[in-house]
Amino acid sequence: MTIKVLGIYGSPRKGGNTDLLLDQILEGAQAAGAEVESIYARKLKMSGCIECGSCDDTGECAVHDDMDTVYPLLQEADVIFLASPNFFYNVTAQVKLLIDRSQAMWSKKLLEKTPEQRRKYDSGKGYLICVGATKGKNLFVGVELTVRYFFDALDMSYEGGLLIDRVEEKGAILKYPDAMDRGFDLGKRAVESVKV
Repeated sequence: MTIKVLGIYGSPRKGGNTDLLLDQILEGAQAAGAEVESIYARKLKMSGCIECGSCDDTGECAVHDDMDTVYPLLQEADVIFLASPNFFYNVTAQVKLLIDRSQAMWSKKLLEKTPEQRRKYDSGKGYLICVGATKGKNLFVGVELTVRYFFDALDMSYEGGLLIDRVEEKGAILKYPDAMDRGFDLGKRAVESVKV
């Protein structure tokens, strides 16, 4: 069985720290035999959720834009790595658009699974890669909460990931080879954990 891995590049800055980390992670996933796809949130042309309620009845979004190409990738993935720099203790605006539009997948889950069935995650595993410039003890609390519920909407378990503080300038993560190595290893381990 081929494991499908999806990497979501959430930074508005091309070649930034989370991009570089996610590159390493996806290389690790490929080394473990996974089929890898990528989404660049900064390239998507889409609106936010308009809260029309249409997905409550259908499990599908009534708004048609670039998100139409994202839904199948979210549904097919066994493992998703979501990478975003920490903006005001949360994901970037580009990622938040994608997350909010995933309301349709939450609605689909509610339509297809009983409350008892919803206690178990059947669609795979999700990981967060987040880099923040400061070192506050609550730096990753908001972003983790948002991402945890994003993966819940996708019927995936949240497995943690790589949360790195005190890194800001573009490319600064390359000064931390241990972080890059941890990224590669995370990609491999995530794929191997799904194979079991």
